[in-house]
Amino acid sequence: MKLLRILPLLAFFALTTGFVACDNDDDSYAELRETERKLVNHLLSNGLTITNAEGLTLLHVAPIKVISQEEFEKDTITDVSLNEYVSFTGSGLYMQIVRRGTGEVLKQGESAPVLCRYLEYNLAGDSIQTTNRDLLSSTTPDVMNVTNSYGTLSGTFQSGIMRSYYGSSVPSAWLTPLQYIRLGRQNDPQNEIALVRIIAPSSVGHSSQSSYVYPCFYEISYQRGR
Repeated sequence: MKLLRILPLLAFFALTTGFVACDNDDDSYAELRETERKLVNHLLSNGLTITNAEGLTLLHVAPIKVISQEEFEKDTITDVSLNEYVSFTGSGLYMQIVRRGTGEVLKQGESAPVLCRYLEYNLAGDSIQTTNRDLLSSTTPDVMNVTNSYGTLSGTFQSGIMRSYYGSSVPSAWLTPLQYIRLGRQNDPQNEIALVRIIAPSSVGHSSQSSYVYPCFYEISYQRGR
């Protein structure tokens, strides 16, 4: 199998130059946000199949059943059999907890290193944009340090592809799941680490999303570091 490589960001930026939002052009920005909203709604209604260069399916997402944040907060469960995703009020973020994980939720006042393996799919570019789950990077997870400052989560990428491409700041889309999943290490086959799927608009995304106004789909695993 050929190595799964990323659409180079320079090429991506060149392709999307015509879609850059100008600070002084509110109408253009509104149009970009409307396009972003349509891309997200298309995914919700139609699902998504992600393939590699050889045409092999890496990930299939069926049409999504959206539940409200109020409904989700009753038990903090998204029913995977129904392909439920919770819609977070105000942020535009959608999240599915595929596995809650082993260990404990990050406590108030606690900081911890977190190892992440992920796939990032650009819904505007219709392509895998970055991932550390290809053959080249599969043994090197992204590492971030996360702090729960009594309910407010913050994080810094210490190493990995996300830091290389987008800088050290962890986007809020990656931090939100840490309010609900357990951070631990897999010590036996029955206790798997946490896994989530996220639809992240630019408002909760990384620096490139904010600048170019596009949504991304993520599948991310979270594991407590040592």
